[in-house]
Amino acid sequence: MAVPQQTLNVRRVRVISGRLFERIRVKNYNPKQVELSVTLSLAADFADIFEVRGLRRPARGHVEPPRAEGTRAEFAYLGADGVNRRTIVEFDPAPDRLEVVGDRVEAEFGLELARHQTRLISISAEPVIDAVHPARVEFDAAVHRLRRSYEDWERDCTQIVTDNELFNQLIVRGLRDLRALYTTTDLGATIAAGIPWYVAVFGRDALVASHQLLSINPRPARDALRLLARYQGTKVDPWRDEEPGKILHEDRRGELAGAGFVPHSPYYGAVDSTPLFVFMWAQYFRWMGDLEFARELLPNVRAALNWIDRFGDLDGDGFVEYLCRAPGGIVNQGWKDSFDAVVHADGSLAEPPIALAEVQGYVYMAKQRAADVFEALADFRTAARLREEAAELRQRFNEAFWMEDERYFAMALDRDKQQVRTITSNPGHCLYADILDQGKAEYVARRLLQPDMFSGWGIRTVSKGSAGYNPMSYHNGSVWPHDNALIVAGLKRYGFIKATNRVATAIFDTAIHADYMRLPELFCGFTRRTPNQPVAYPVACSPQAWAAGAPLLMLQAILGISARAHENTLTVNKPHLPPWLNEVELRNLRVGRSMTSLVFRREGDITGFSLLDRKGDLRVLMEE
Repeated sequence: MAVPQQTLNVRRVRVISGRLFERIRVKNYNPKQVELSVTLSLAADFADIFEVRGLRRPARGHVEPPRAEGTRAEFAYLGADGVNRRTIVEFDPAPDRLEVVGDRVEAEFGLELARHQTRLISISAEPVIDAVHPARVEFDAAVHRLRRSYEDWERDCTQIVTDNELFNQLIVRGLRDLRALYTTTDLGATIAAGIPWYVAVFGRDALVASHQLLSINPRPARDALRLLARYQGTKVDPWRDEEPGKILHEDRRGELAGAGFVPHSPYYGAVDSTPLFVFMWAQYFRWMGDLEFARELLPNVRAALNWIDRFGDLDGDGFVEYLCRAPGGIVNQGWKDSFDAVVHADGSLAEPPIALAEVQGYVYMAKQRAADVFEALADFRTAARLREEAAELRQRFNEAFWMEDERYFAMALDRDKQQVRTITSNPGHCLYADILDQGKAEYVARRLLQPDMFSGWGIRTVSKGSAGYNPMSYHNGSVWPHDNALIVAGLKRYGFIKATNRVATAIFDTAIHADYMRLPELFCGFTRRTPNQPVAYPVACSPQAWAAGAPLLMLQAILGISARAHENTLTVNKPHLPPWLNEVELRNLRVGRSMTSLVFRREGDITGFSLLDRKGDLRVLMEE
């Protein structure tokens, strides 16, 4: 007998905790009993993530025929890397029919449902690598454990409450996504870069995301620094683009990396992760004042600084460049790492070695901030040297990268030391790094908000007037929330309040249109027109770590908060809430061993703050 339409409700709940769980609930809303069957068809291709993304593998391992018996199905594969991989699927209750059909397994459940009766079908899929099983856990226990871990995470975070419910949802969504991406490896824990493409250790992404989160929860920064220190390069290995002191780009544990078909086990092709590592070491000290931890990583920081000066500066001109040496490695090694991401104004690709503008900014702020830590460690000679080197870099940069006719900074210098004159968002990061002369910074701020750069939903990666502009591309005209967050923080650093709030407002408006209030990795750079909404980039990661953290960094910039934990001070510098925020409360904000709660209120164009609570010796200062 056919079951009438719209009388059966099927609810599927999926949980990941060591394995994949799925619970299927079927409820009958017919006035009488119904009979039906539910058939699940399962298969496993054991595809490597590089293969999913389009890489053609040179060799394949051996796929065994699937097996099925009782309450269990099993798929097995011996990879080209010599690793045995199995996926074991278990059913509860036992299927009425479980059989192998070609390369698939079919599980059929016959259901008899009385009026308003509910039946449950539970499935678990367990990954087994070389006979190592994850710990056994049942569905309800997995849900309880996962829920408790999220509650613990949120309890560890500074609580942010505003009078704008949509913004509250955006903050909560971002914090939960960062928790979802928090992953443990055999070398430590960190925030993975994004789902589905980048569920792995990424140096740049872990550092940027933990920086965005630092004032809210310092633990991810500490974990990321420790983990990346363990991966730090120790030798010159062109196959991996590895050099002593260098911080990795990414570490993959899949078949293609294990078999040596790709150099990602780990791979070091990132020019910016090393200065960002030094910067984050210093930032963590600023917020936590932990001299013991600073000493723990001191050898790694010295090695990273040595890499910057010795290996990073390929030709001795005082700028850090990149050059890919790994076959199959990444040609462009900044955060804009598409093959065509660094393009001259005439549309031709820039030839490496390439010195990116923002990387010089990262080196500058890394040395400036690290000098403070060395001074706290009583290494005054190193502190003085780093400050001197930073000052020299700032002067060189403002001369070599400045385009007088454009009143803007070049994206990069190519192998011939010619400016890459394409107008891009890269110099916006230099605002955050504080490497720009004040007068030039004013030009940069104005240029970023011109219609060719500012889409109305955010600042584009590349100007609409560029020869390489494509609003649907990955890096040549799209809009990235994390890129905009760093620019927002940079605009605020130089005192451009209206520009700060304008860009932050655009990103907030974008989030309102996003599914689940979740900012994607990127979206297309088409101009905002009423009543249109942002155009999605089809294969963007969602959630993605530094997109999830972008609102946190923007809020910190808007509020103007910064810390010097070793001096027991929290500074509030020119807070200025945008029109869509009237009140922001921060509860249990940690600075070193102290804690405070603050409330910011806007009346017209004036934003002030009040101290609600304070534990410890912290001084809260207003900086005009």
